[in-house]
Amino acid sequence: MSDLAMGRAALILVAAGKGERAGGDLPKQYQFLAGRPLLTHTLAAFAQHPHIGPVVVVIDPTHRDLYDQAVAALGASDLALLPPVAGGRTRQESVMSGLGALVAAAPSRVLIHDAARPFADHALIDRVIHALDHGPAVIAALPVVDTLKRGQDGHIAGTVDRSGLWRAQTPQGFHFQAIIDAHRAAIGQDLTDDAAIMEAAGLAVSLVLGSEENVKVTTPEDIVRAERTLAAARPEVRLPDVRVASGFDVHTFGPGDHIMLCGVKVPHSHGLVGHSDADVGLHAITDGVLGTIAAGDIGQHFPPSDARWKGADSSQFLAHAASLVAEKGGVIAHVDLTIICERPKVGPHRAAMQARVAEILGLSLDRVAIKATTTEGMGFTGRSEGIAAQATVTARLPL
Repeated sequence: MSDLAMGRAALILVAAGKGERAGGDLPKQYQFLAGRPLLTHTLAAFAQHPHIGPVVVVIDPTHRDLYDQAVAALGASDLALLPPVAGGRTRQESVMSGLGALVAAAPSRVLIHDAARPFADHALIDRVIHALDHGPAVIAALPVVDTLKRGQDGHIAGTVDRSGLWRAQTPQGFHFQAIIDAHRAAIGQDLTDDAAIMEAAGLAVSLVLGSEENVKVTTPEDIVRAERTLAAARPEVRLPDVRVASGFDVHTFGPGDHIMLCGVKVPHSHGLVGHSDADVGLHAITDGVLGTIAAGDIGQHFPPSDARWKGADSSQFLAHAASLVAEKGGVIAHVDLTIICERPKVGPHRAAMQARVAEILGLSLDRVAIKATTTEGMGFTGRSEGIAAQATVTARLPL
């Protein structure tokens, strides 16, 4: 039976952008929200739908490791995920790349969706798929209900008639051959979305009701709101298997003018010696996270003998450990870290460290505790020969 008769539709997720407006050290589609990358949440929304497949994700090839981590965090699913394909200079070129990857599969229908929209629900996806029974193209959209003003030089220049205006969302759905033909005809043009490409080809595009929850994560404020929404749905209180594990790490001082502590650059008279960036705080937390699922230690996953990790940002170690917990259906509930050193002073940097750890793990700030102490001049830390860190991590997993 064909995918059209079954109501199945291929899916292209557009995830090739840099997402710089969202802030943070990672592109927005790979930032951790509620314990998993944003892209993982978007994949999960479609993975649970019975009429989606195959799926191709369009990425920046330089982000392949981040993409692999996001897919790993999805865990077991029935999603028919094809190898990712490289995006282009524009969204239009990226979608064309995704369409080309689906030619061999010859789907009858295809949905095109922004990877930064993780809240598409089944009812919305159904509306888009079913509308393709009646025409070659459809988009999810919301009618404009706010009064619209045209501005000029900081003043209102007029009121815009909002009747008949809609806010376009994704997914946008198309008969496959129609959209790929329209894209080929539109090469060289600069059109804002796939519906506009179909319009340029002279084909009718239908509207179905979108969803207010189906927001696109674009700005730092969107990241915060998405985190709250996803965190509210987290199953922490429903997961009965509570695990508590510890992590410990030490690094000696060496030449340098700063150290990395919990992902924050801290000026200091010395650096820390290590194969990676020697972030003693993130290393201790990473071992604690791995300990909650008995997954060995940081050296097993990122051996110092491997040149790939020389000078590496330790945030990727912690993100990887968190993805392993997510693969098992678990969530990290709390992190408690104690940094042991005479110098530098941790207090002035504590808030930034707390925020960075929370960002990497997708936790709220009240689930990350960072403390500091000295050994009153005793031992190697007391002699200012290095820094130690001890972490306790709590995670919840299904039985």
